[in-house]
Amino acid sequence: MRIFDPHIHMTSRTTDDYARMAAAGVRAVVEPAFWLGQPRTGPGSFTDYFDSLIGWEPYRAAQFGIVHHATIALNPKEANDPRCRPVLDLLPRYLDKDRVVAVGEIGYDSMTPEEDDAFERQLALAVEHDLPALVHTPHRDKAGGTRRTLEVVAASGIAPDRVAVDHLNEVTVEMVRESGCWAGFSIYPETKMSPPRMVEILRRYGLDRMLVNSAADWGVSDPLLTLETGRAMLAAGFTEDDVDRVLWRNPVEFYGQSGRLDLTGAAASGETFEGSSIKRGGS
Repeated sequence: MRIFDPHIHMTSRTTDDYARMAAAGVRAVVEPAFWLGQPRTGPGSFTDYFDSLIGWEPYRAAQFGIVHHATIALNPKEANDPRCRPVLDLLPRYLDKDRVVAVGEIGYDSMTPEEDDAFERQLALAVEHDLPALVHTPHRDKAGGTRRTLEVVAASGIAPDRVAVDHLNEVTVEMVRESGCWAGFSIYPETKMSPPRMVEILRRYGLDRMLVNSAADWGVSDPLLTLETGRAMLAAGFTEDDVDRVLWRNPVEFYGQSGRLDLTGAAASGETFEGSSIKRGGS
């Protein structure tokens, strides 16, 4: 089983996690910029963080044979802090970097006017830089936040198949599927989504435009729950090809739209991946 985790916060994980992931078949990851838990007090904190996402983390991942890409954005929670909002003006310099494959995480935390503005501006940056967008849905009022998210996406002019709306559940999946956006699901030990629930969603809605991730942040999380979801799919009667589609080919298809996805080095010994390098110019 080969695994591409399309949303995992490796900044919060140890080298032991990288080793376990590699042994489990994780060969590629995308790490979205997010809230680190401790409030940041100015743009300088973000530049150091963004530099780490495109420099240090790819190096760390490569030690274990894992290819690392990132998404860059001002996250919704910190969009409410006036000290952090100047970060919006710094984003273009990072959105031109080779290893940046989307604008994200953007979207909503508390659905404030400040979040509206940051969301709209960053969707415009995604269009300007010809990048997909990775969208965070709020933990509170999930249904209302997802509806508002889809309204803003529709008004932005970005093609819906270039948007992944993440952290979905049984209440929100259908509206996202109907919108034409990709549907993202974070598999957690205690909250969000579990492997058995994910299997039932895949059984009901199919495999097209479905992304399964571990998120694996600084809270109670597990970077191997993508593997457990794949095992649950097999136990439920899905084929190995079905599992490969959800855990590998779907994230390759979504992030491949950036023109920057480079999976060279992710193959196991003697294996080749069709379309493993999907790149256009960058810096």
